Formats: sequence, structure tokens, C-alpha cells
Amino acid sequence: MVMIARAGVLCAAALALGAAVFALPIKALSQDDKPIVETLLEARTTILGQPLAYPSGGPAEITAVIVTLAPGQETGRHRHPVPLYGQVLSGQLTVDYGESGELGSKTYTAGDAFMEAMDTWHNGRNSGDEALRILAIYMGAEGVPNTEKP
Repeated sequence: MVMIARAGVLCAAALALGAAVFALPIKALSQDDKPIVETLLEARTTILGQPLAYPSGGPAEITAVIVTLAPGQETGRHRHPVPLYGQVLSGQLTVDYGESGELGSKTYTAGDAFMEAMDTWHNGRNSGDEALRILAIYMGAEGVPNTEKP
């Protein structure tokens, strides 16, 4: 029961942060209007179809970062032991998942939102001709790393 409540809180926090940063009204609003709520992503699995699983152990810890890569720059091979919500703010990202799943590689462009693969080695590359900016929200636990490198 505690894990279900914790999972709901973590997911709600990540989506609320993403919605607050990126939901743009389609018209000017007045104080009498209802707020506009735009769902960016609703997921139960990662991009590779893995069920989302939250780490246990320490207290929940949410980390939000913006990753910026120059054209042609790569993240280097890495994996995430915690759920990671990603949204491309600008540019083009190609992620090579290697032999994991049927995707092989996947390209994301500005506005795309995804739940990144967990515990799967992958490499991200700016495959566009402008700076790539990605909002990454890690839904982890205190003492658990968000990213691991070989």
C-alpha cells in the first residue's frame, strides 16, 4: 500500500512539474476561466515496454535537470536504475538502445515526452544541427543513483 501511494506521488510530482513548465495555453485566459491541463504523457511502461518500478529503501527523491548537448555530442553509454521522464525541449535526440527490445534506436524531437528505458545500457546523441535540450525528471530514492556509467 505504501509503495502504491509512493508511486502515485512520484508520478504526479513529475507530471505536474512537466505540465507546469511546458503547458502553454492556446488562448489568453482570464481569472474566470478554468485552468487548462494538458497531459504530456501517461505511461505504465518505459519506451522498451518495461513495467515502471520505483526503487525501495530510502525516502523518495525527485531530481529535475536539463541536459544540453551540442550537435553531434553524445551522452556516453549509461543506464538508469530509476524511472526517468524525459521531454525534448529543443533539438533532436537519437537514443541507441543496442540490442534491447525491438527499437534498436529511437529519435525524439522537440515536444516528445517519454519514459526512458530502465536498467538498459543506451547512448543518446544530438542528431540535429542545433543545441539539444532535454528535461529529465528522475523518480528515485535517497541513496540510489539516477544514472550509472560502465
